[in-house]
This record gives sequence, structure tokens and C-alpha cells, in this order.
Amino acid sequence: MSSIRLKNIRIFAHHGCLTEEEKIGSDYLVNLKVKADLSKAAQTDALVDTVDYVQLNHIVKTEMAQRSKLLEHVGQRIIDRIFKELSVVSEVRVSVAKVNPPIGGDVAAVSVSMHGQREIPK
Repeated sequence: MSSIRLKNIRIFAHHGCLTEEEKIGSDYLVNLKVKADLSKAAQTDALVDTVDYVQLNHIVKTEMAQRSKLLEHVGQRIIDRIFKELSVVSEVRVSVAKVNPPIGGDVAAVSVSMHGQREIPK
């Protein structure tokens, strides 16, 4: 099994429970790792035989653009959509970090890390 990673995808979005967060927005960093069998792509050198990281980035940006109160909700939507659109992906790890969160202290970021694994049909 091989993996593809997208590191520190920078996105401005409007997630959070506070009304101010919805209006003002904040900076986010998303890290993504997907596992898949990439052996065919290694042989063919064809984009159709791998996981297109442009599509992964598009999924992250699209899901981050849809407002949620919780980072957990955004993370799960990213995982679900990757499994829906990319059948070759067997495992997804995603972390969503809010940079400079409004929590009344000097905190660089808060983040949620989530993991999903494709269920194997029985």
C-alpha cells in the first residue's frame, strides 16, 4: 500500500460555533494522507491509474467552503467524499487546524485529526 499526502493546504473559511467566526472567518491548514494501491500507476505512468492530488485538493477546498460549527464535521465530510469519489482509496487521514483560534489565549492553532478506512464488503 502506498500513500499520497497534501501538506498544509491553506484555506480561509467561516467555521465555528460563534457568530463572529461565521462573519469574520479564519485561516485554516488542512493536512491529508490517503492510502491506495499505486503499483499500476508506477508501471503505466498514467494519471488515470493513480489518485489525482488535484482532485484531492478540490475536495478539501469544496468541503472547507461549506460552513460547519465543528471541525469534526468538516473532517468527516472530507473523508466521506474522498471514499465516494475515489474508489481506489482504502484509507484517509485528515487534520483540520484553525489558525489563531478565538479562545482567549495565545494559541497558534487548534486542530482535529480524523481517520477513515473503507469498509471491505463481506
